[in-house]
Amino acid sequence: MNKTCTLSFLILLLLHHLTAVKAAIGVSIGTGGVGVGVGVGIGVGNGGGGGDNGVNSPGPSGSSSVPKHDTAYTALQAWKSAITDDPLKILDTWVGPDVCSYKGVFCSNNPQDATTSTVAGIDLNHANLQGTIVKELSLLSDMTLLHLNSNRFSGTLPGTFRDLLSLEELDLSNNQLSGPFPTVILYMPNLIYLDLRFNSFSGTLPEQLFNNNLDAIFLNNNQFGGEIPQSLGNSQASVINLANNKLSGNMPISFGIIGSNSKLREILFLNNKITGCIPQGLGIFTDMQVLDLSFNSLMGHLPDTISCLQDIEVLNLAHNKLSGELSDVICSLRSLVNLTVAYNFFSGFSQQCSRLFNVGFDFSDNCIPGRDMQRPQPECSVIPGGSLSCLRIPTPKPIACISLAASLTSMHTDHSSSFP
Repeated sequence: MNKTCTLSFLILLLLHHLTAVKAAIGVSIGTGGVGVGVGVGIGVGNGGGGGDNGVNSPGPSGSSSVPKHDTAYTALQAWKSAITDDPLKILDTWVGPDVCSYKGVFCSNNPQDATTSTVAGIDLNHANLQGTIVKELSLLSDMTLLHLNSNRFSGTLPGTFRDLLSLEELDLSNNQLSGPFPTVILYMPNLIYLDLRFNSFSGTLPEQLFNNNLDAIFLNNNQFGGEIPQSLGNSQASVINLANNKLSGNMPISFGIIGSNSKLREILFLNNKITGCIPQGLGIFTDMQVLDLSFNSLMGHLPDTISCLQDIEVLNLAHNKLSGELSDVICSLRSLVNLTVAYNFFSGFSQQCSRLFNVGFDFSDNCIPGRDMQRPQPECSVIPGGSLSCLRIPTPKPIACISLAASLTSMHTDHSSSFP
């Protein structure tokens, strides 16, 4: 072979080798940006976060990332098949193996392999989708958030959801879900945000719910019934909303004693069937900003420990059967801008309460002599729960709020046998 032929052969061999290298690396250019990767290209540009225009090109088959995306593809296509109405045509983008380009699907680097991508979240809020939530979604084991509020999903959560060990936020509010509390949620160790509002869940709340490390618990506007679990006092949440259900019985006496949660900012228990006294331990929550216990059947006097709620802005106790007088310790709360005690049986209020007239103080339909818009006298002749003995600790005035938790915890320990 002469030198010319040898040189031509070497050039041809070199070109063939470069072509093979290019195919192995996988370089793809699209309208949404540039994807470069081994196996599956990671989209940079409009497509990387589940946008509409990105292009995330798959690399050659056999790459280590393909099984991960095959699993996601299987899960999302199974869910797509279970959706019976999609008026906004969102699922029209759910075509092909490139799940990171699906609308509402968000990808990030695979925690096990930063060179590949994985489904990190699904956000289909206000999509108006109708259908069910399928068990195959539990295959998305790296998913950290699932937001599905304001759709028309029915049924309940599959038991396989206990495999979503990375999930941190679950928002299923404003759907048509039903059945008992989905206890599979209790097996999600990293869940911190739970929103089941505006559905048709029913039955009792599990004790374990308030033992989990949840920061936000929204269960309002369902059909939950029975008593509030005694574990309520263990909750580390900053907001607990149980409003507009059918919860009954007394507020747990341990609330504010066990756990001593200093993070709690909002409690909304309005419009249930809760009876009995307001626990004295409520004063432990010194960072509380909103407390709404209205539209229940609470009775007895207000605990003086409410004076420890120096950050409270909204205190709504309307439409109960509370009695006694509103003292200075209640109306002198420094941050209070709205105090509503209408439709109770209070017999008076201190001069300090008058400062709230120009801010927000509704005391109508009580039994306060000499005041307008009060109950007729016959209704005030017999005070509901007049014989009710609320457990109270004698406290000095002003209360030493800093030692309140220790006092209440000691009292709870000494008298635990007498608590329900």
